Amino acid sequence: MSPKLKLSCCTSALVELRSFLQRSLEAYGFSEVDRHQVTLAVEEVCTNLIIHSHASNPKEVIYLEVKELKEKLAIEITDKGDAFNLLEYEVPDLKKVIEEKRKGGIGIYLVKKIMDEIEFESKNGENTCRLIKNFPSSKKPK
Repeated sequence: MSPKLKLSCCTSALVELRSFLQRSLEAYGFSEVDRHQVTLAVEEVCTNLIIHSHASNPKEVIYLEVKELKEKLAIEITDKGDAFNLLEYEVPDLKKVIEEKRKGGIGIYLVKKIMDEIEFESKNGENTCRLIKNFPSSKKPK
């Protein structure tokens, strides 16, 4: 059975998200570094959804499901907020971000660097972002 989590749309719920992901990823043989990177990527997407799509409304929810695919792991993030397609995101000029000392604007860039694949679909008011990470070549899932 795939690990699932129902997450309230408030930033305090991110602690629960991190714990859920660390447990789930460890079961699939990911190194500590990979677990932390994937957790960072998923947390970035969820934080953006909580803040920008749901206005930090704790009555709204995001659903996560960890699915084992052939030689990869997919983390599906589903919600009914305003759609944001990661695939259409344009990377900001990093030199400009540094020069302007902006706090933000590079999280999605990191998600794209960390994950091996990203898929997005929006249908009937429901959005699904699928973040995919290949299993380590030296390890098979437990």
